[in-house]
Amino acid sequence: MTAEIVSINRTAMVTSVGLTAAASCAAIRAKVTNPMQTRFIDATGEWIMAHAVELENSWVGRTRLAKMAGIVIKDCLAEMPREQWASIPVLLCVAERDRPGRLDGLDDALFDEIQTELGLEAAPQSLVIPHGRASVGTALLHARRLIADGIASDVVIAASDSLLNWQTLSAYDRSERLLTPTNSNGFMPGEGAAAVLVSAARKEPTLRVCGLGFAMEPATIDREEPLLGEGLANAIKNALKEAGCALHDLDYRITDISGEQYYFKEAALALARVLRQTKETFAMWHPAECIGETGATSGIAALVITEAACRKSYSPGNAILCHVANDGGQRGAIVLRYAAN
Repeated sequence: MTAEIVSINRTAMVTSVGLTAAASCAAIRAKVTNPMQTRFIDATGEWIMAHAVELENSWVGRTRLAKMAGIVIKDCLAEMPREQWASIPVLLCVAERDRPGRLDGLDDALFDEIQTELGLEAAPQSLVIPHGRASVGTALLHARRLIADGIASDVVIAASDSLLNWQTLSAYDRSERLLTPTNSNGFMPGEGAAAVLVSAARKEPTLRVCGLGFAMEPATIDREEPLLGEGLANAIKNALKEAGCALHDLDYRITDISGEQYYFKEAALALARVLRQTKETFAMWHPAECIGETGATSGIAALVITEAACRKSYSPGNAILCHVANDGGQRGAIVLRYAAN
């Protein structure tokens, strides 16, 4: 079963290694990383290292998220007449509701602040998607429906997130999930924003969303049940079915994995469950090694990075699997292909 195909026609990103998509993607391609010392210490007394975005002012909290989101949404819409902006739905991806240290107002006040930052009132079909790293799949599904039903011709999917507050950092430190000198099985926290402009497939070469898949994983990272990788495997199978292809037809993977062994093991188990034909190489890109764990931003960032790699011809191929997962068990898979009609 094949689904309606939509394409990604413009991208934008703000990360610790660049304040534009071009700068960030170039740095990530070169494996540049820019962690810095925070003002927080871990349980052993060591300074926590993190990937912070260097903005012109030291905004904090929701204001910081709104400023980063404003930058990427404006950049995504830069080639469209200003009078059209208000007719374009914005799907905003934010942290999941049960994430430790989640800021108040992410489900309502943040969107209002972003509209103020942009100087407009967004289209009524706009909404907030609070699924953290797994938000990107839900957002693409919703955007595809809006376009297929003729409700919108263009949709902006944006994310803005930060793990750099003490409530979040202290919770992950207590559960030994941060990467520290004494814990190699952890992630380095980060922050950032990213956005993509999604439209109906065009004649010129673009990155196309060919299949989406979703599933739940019962053996989440904070439970004791044995991890079998069934949730991610099912999400991948569903995406492949929609795209009308097999896993061995794809050229490489890009994921939101940020360093924890649990998620690397899950990816390996899912691959073993789904791959039915030997591949000599099946590279897995994980941009978090350069920009850190950016929460809800990570899935959109993967799309931005993939689009740049395909457009500039340094990608291992033009057929890609993107998969994402959040701590609550939501799993998403996206089959992408860089092609023309």
